[in-house]
Amino acid sequence: MESAEIRRRWLSFFEERGHTVVPSASLIADDPTLLLVPAGMVPFKPYFLGEAKPPAPRATSVQKCVRTPDIEEVGKTTRHGTFFQMCGNFSFGDYFKEGAIKFAWELLTSSVADGGYGLDPERLWITVYKEDDEAEQIWRDVIGVPAERIQRLGMGPNFWSMGVPGPCGPCSEINYDRGPEFGIEGGPAVNDERYVEIWNLVFMQYERGAGEGKEDFPILGDLPSKNIDTGLGLERLAMILQGVQNMYETDTLRVVMDKATELTGVRYGAEHGSDVSLRVVADHIRTSVMLIGDGVTPGNEGRGYVLRRIMRRAIRNMRLMGATEPVVAELADVVINTMGEQYPELITDRKRIEAVALAEEAAFLKTLRAGTNILDTAITEAKAGGGTVLAGDKAFLLHDTWGFPIDLTLEMAAEQGLSVDEDGFRRLMKQQRDQAKADAKAKKTGHADLSAYRSVADTSGATEFTGYTSTEGESTIVGLLVDGVPSPAATEGDEVEVVLDRTPFYAEGGGQLADQGRIKLDTGAVIEVRDVQQPVPGVSVHKGSVQVGEVTVGASAYAAIDTRRRRAIARAHSATHLTHQALRDALGPTAAQAGSENSPGRFRFDFGSPAAVPGTVLTDVEQKINEVLARELDVQAEVMSIDEAKKQGAIAEFGEKYGERVRVVTIGDFSKELCGGTHVHNTAQLGLVKLLGESSIGSGVRRIEALVGVDAYNFLAREHTVVAQLQELVKGRPEELPEKISGMLAKLKDAEKEIEKFRAEKVLQAAAGLASGAKDVRGVAVVTGQVPDGTGADDLRKLVLDVRGRIQGDRPAVVALFTVAGGRPLTVIATNEAARERGLKAGDLVRTAAKTLGGGGGGKPDVAQGGGQNPDAIGDAVAAVERLVTETA
Repeated sequence: MESAEIRRRWLSFFEERGHTVVPSASLIADDPTLLLVPAGMVPFKPYFLGEAKPPAPRATSVQKCVRTPDIEEVGKTTRHGTFFQMCGNFSFGDYFKEGAIKFAWELLTSSVADGGYGLDPERLWITVYKEDDEAEQIWRDVIGVPAERIQRLGMGPNFWSMGVPGPCGPCSEINYDRGPEFGIEGGPAVNDERYVEIWNLVFMQYERGAGEGKEDFPILGDLPSKNIDTGLGLERLAMILQGVQNMYETDTLRVVMDKATELTGVRYGAEHGSDVSLRVVADHIRTSVMLIGDGVTPGNEGRGYVLRRIMRRAIRNMRLMGATEPVVAELADVVINTMGEQYPELITDRKRIEAVALAEEAAFLKTLRAGTNILDTAITEAKAGGGTVLAGDKAFLLHDTWGFPIDLTLEMAAEQGLSVDEDGFRRLMKQQRDQAKADAKAKKTGHADLSAYRSVADTSGATEFTGYTSTEGESTIVGLLVDGVPSPAATEGDEVEVVLDRTPFYAEGGGQLADQGRIKLDTGAVIEVRDVQQPVPGVSVHKGSVQVGEVTVGASAYAAIDTRRRRAIARAHSATHLTHQALRDALGPTAAQAGSENSPGRFRFDFGSPAAVPGTVLTDVEQKINEVLARELDVQAEVMSIDEAKKQGAIAEFGEKYGERVRVVTIGDFSKELCGGTHVHNTAQLGLVKLLGESSIGSGVRRIEALVGVDAYNFLAREHTVVAQLQELVKGRPEELPEKISGMLAKLKDAEKEIEKFRAEKVLQAAAGLASGAKDVRGVAVVTGQVPDGTGADDLRKLVLDVRGRIQGDRPAVVALFTVAGGRPLTVIATNEAARERGLKAGDLVRTAAKTLGGGGGGKPDVAQGGGQNPDAIGDAVAAVERLVTETA
């Protein structure tokens, strides 16, 4: 039974028994504590914790999962893998132990004809928690499992919790006896290699307290609602149903190993080292495709690093087996074709997946040879000196210059009998990160030596900010830098950084952009200020250029900000506070600020949320904000102790550090936040707030972008103009537009379907002529040719199968037709049974054709599909197919 059929039967079985089918969640976990989804129940975690209402009392899913803690063991054994599929059925306060056990037994032991998996009941062994009398009684008395095949085990293997206070409960595992060739008898308590676990039933019935490890925690009592969480490993069941030794020999992984064998000439089972490499390639390429499919891209941090690490490990193992050309495209293509039946989005997103994978392969191949040479040289030098440790600076060089993940260096060094100075490597990595942080401060420091700013602070004290009450005022220049270097004077055209003793200019901070404006000197000199930063606490540095005259330290000056810009930013900042509070009111305190930017007339606001905010909620938030504007609430700022601010319920702003005295901005009775920014005096000054929408910027973090004041009005005015134009075009009122436009699109879609139907019929009309023109190649009827450009893959496939069906009798037949779609060549090849008996397989033929076309392809022996990059090579591809038929037949 193929993996896709195992999956289909699982979902069908539970759907027929009242379970809501929940599609697999993305591998990118919504949970901020997880990089990737490691278990089937993760998407259901909020329901079990009572954080959200479940979609139904019963649910079922087949969840994509990735685990990477033992990545270096992948390939060395047949039990370790990174990607797997977890079949689960869940009950939220509905059925409990007896229901879950009955479902599991029925699905496993019912005949294949009746929709089950057809396992022999005599080969199933059960484990229960040592104190779970109820579960044992159900298995023994209700199901009829003999007592000698039911074993009681302790908390380690048979008691479940999330590792934190919350729901927990005993487990019952179903194990399959693979036979004496896998070891001694005695049940799973004795031999888990022979008695392999296939299904774990978790009975959530207790609440646990705090504690360490799997067993050291108190049971606080019963849960008010008992739940069921089960997990069946699809790959393990496939191993049993397909009669193979391990998961690498199942259908979805074996095909990848076969492709790797085809590309390298290395046969699986011939030698341990190459077997390890083949397993690494199969597992890692499949995982890479699934990760890229869910939006992960290779990188040096987080889940991006996980992807980069496993991709580069797979590529290197292909090199170890003798591959000299790029291989990822063909390997990924096999995974997409194989897994695409279960996850169709892989097929539709094929181009993007392959583009990401190919780019990573190309980047790594450019550096692999040079990096390997450097590593080999370093290893030789270390061994020559009698050393057993590769220096940390060598490992850092490989990482920093050649893109070698440290794990790859560790693995390659270990193969040569060396360890790596990881402490030295990580010390250099920290230095690099510290330097990166210093570079990130370039905007604040202008690459100047911080000691120059500190010297100004020591001599003249902190800059007094007057901008809360004034937009201009007299001051004195107490510090001056020209091109990042302290200087006593600057002249027209110089790029300068000016420090004043007092300033109305707001320095960027707390999500608010800096003021802009002018500084005029008594001498007539003018400085155009573009930015203001605080590279050291308390010192405001005005960055700009001298427009006229000469600027000197100690000169009297008059600083004036761009008041129009300031007012627009203040409106945005106040609107950000209103948005924050409105979101918390709608979504709860978890919608905490995670960043913001307040610029003239617009703002963006980042906040925590495990999922997208529904459009209706966003509309309600926007309405609430604008209702607050209409209430004309006063905006007040007050300095108080941090303790007093907390007592008043003030919300701390993201990323800010606070001293003992803080500034609290209060908007009427609606909002209260710690904030050092500038604001309007009354909410009526905002005029209007328009939320443009929200989107994800990372796992568990969403971003709202919005317009304020005149910018919001201009946006709505443009929208009104567009609506008016649409009204004129469709002759309808604004409220009729959605229905009218939807109707027009439906008609257009129907017309496109009719055109497509006509075109398909026209293509199929050619079938008879093509069949009658078949060539005889050593007794094989061969039909080749090119059909009109623009013929889609589905239509081409239908035509090929139609032509094959028209070739009469038991005559061997090969049909290979080509077309050009979207500027790229496409081919579909089919063979009949008589041709396959003579060794002519569609997959082999299509690979030959696709290689000539500059691409790849694959499929089953009876029909296969491929494509390439070069339409001009179709004639050569036809000839290549005919040659292979001649040679094989």
